[in-house]
Amino acid sequence: MKNYICVILTTLCCLVGSFTAQAGNQPVYYPSSGNVPFSKAVKVGDTLYLSGLIGAGKAGLPKEFNAQITQLMDNLQSTLASFDLTTDAVFKCTVMIDDMDRWPDFNNIYIKYFKADRLPARSAFGADGLAMGAIAELECMAYMPGAQ
Repeated sequence: MKNYICVILTTLCCLVGSFTAQAGNQPVYYPSSGNVPFSKAVKVGDTLYLSGLIGAGKAGLPKEFNAQITQLMDNLQSTLASFDLTTDAVFKCTVMIDDMDRWPDFNNIYIKYFKADRLPARSAFGADGLAMGAIAELECMAYMPGAQ
């Protein structure tokens, strides 16, 4: 069932991106650093689609939940900053978490990274087997107006 939901979400994102691209905006791909088979982000029109982020830092993936989620959110801020954006630009997030019982703990950290009046639309689902054994993965869309 979880894989089925992932396929639906991925298909929906592709359809939205395809519709925007057909409206005359060509995608701009921003390569990831490191040897991974995906882009860090893709911009179509005024929308920046960020690839899923996990809580890995320079020292690797912390084992402790709060440390890993804090690093995940720091990674989001860092990625946005590389595009001269802040979390104010984020309008949609999808959260994949390996233990939905930790959802309140996730929210306690997540909420600190957004202004109360600028919370993104969000969906979440429990997931088993995230990349590198991560506790959670976060993918976001951000508004990034201007020239490509």
